[in-house]
Amino acid sequence: MDLQKNNKSFQLGNTILPNNVFYSPLAGCSDYPFRMMSAKYGPGLIYCEMVKMDALIRNDPSTFRILDFHTSMHPIGAQLVGSKPEIAGKAARMVRDMGFDVIDFNCGCPVDKVTKDGSGSGMMKNPEKIGEIIANMVAAVDIPVTVKVRAGWDEESINAHEITKIAEQAGAAAIAVHARTRKQAYQGPANWDYITRCVEAADTIKVIGNGDLFSAEAAEQMLAQTGCDAVLVSRGTMGQPWIAEDILRRRENLPIIPRGIKECREALMEHFLYTLSYENERRIAIDMRRVGCWYIKKSTGAGNFRGLISKASSIEEIRALIRDFPIEES
Repeated sequence: MDLQKNNKSFQLGNTILPNNVFYSPLAGCSDYPFRMMSAKYGPGLIYCEMVKMDALIRNDPSTFRILDFHTSMHPIGAQLVGSKPEIAGKAARMVRDMGFDVIDFNCGCPVDKVTKDGSGSGMMKNPEKIGEIIANMVAAVDIPVTVKVRAGWDEESINAHEITKIAEQAGAAAIAVHARTRKQAYQGPANWDYITRCVEAADTIKVIGNGDLFSAEAAEQMLAQTGCDAVLVSRGTMGQPWIAEDILRRRENLPIIPRGIKECREALMEHFLYTLSYENERRIAIDMRRVGCWYIKKSTGAGNFRGLISKASSIEEIRALIRDFPIEES
């Protein structure tokens, strides 16, 4: 069964996406090999890692590399972060001209080095500026502009529902709501009630739910509980690039394909080969220390593997570690 044909298409602005299961822009994770793996399993939209608007308009080479993509990754989105309305339109046009299908404005990143100049979740303290930046992007391009927010800066300043209205008035096609505050970062459970409040505030803007989506069951529950229009899977994609397929199969009342340690090891090898075709040897060794542990985290041999791959320095050593990883289930 073709899941893309049997699952409802999703309209985002003037763009039709295959479905409403999206993969987040994860800093340090959503690189080219990660997206090559992800694209195989049919998410409705995949985002690249976020890039700074300032660096983009300076034509910084490393920023352009972050935005590399293959045609198989369509539909693909770029995420911009920054706090300067005056450059937002130019940055959006540059991304549009690269061939991206969607532009997202990041108002959710919680790390200090991003928020210190008011960017990322620092924008939650300045809702009117969020509207100004979105409006400038919308005026500059003919592809959908979306925005990603947190529930608020902290529990005393929950304002995602207010920003939903501001973003709608500025012309955003959708708002993705991470159901945690900036103060929480990634700690504690996500409170999906914050997403529900945004759904209730929305008129024409689509609301995309985000937070604690680690399984097909969780995605189904979020959609039912909050009434959101789509789901944005973040850490749930790490080591299970097939989670979109799982969600879509569950929606069609099809059995979810079981994937044990053997299948995870095979997927890790495939991810390694994508990395091998894209990065230099030093970068491959660094990346596989991170990626390797995602796929085999449920195995009893995960701890030993983590120690070995953290010391591996050659491509052949990494290949052998993956090939020879024991497939006993935990």
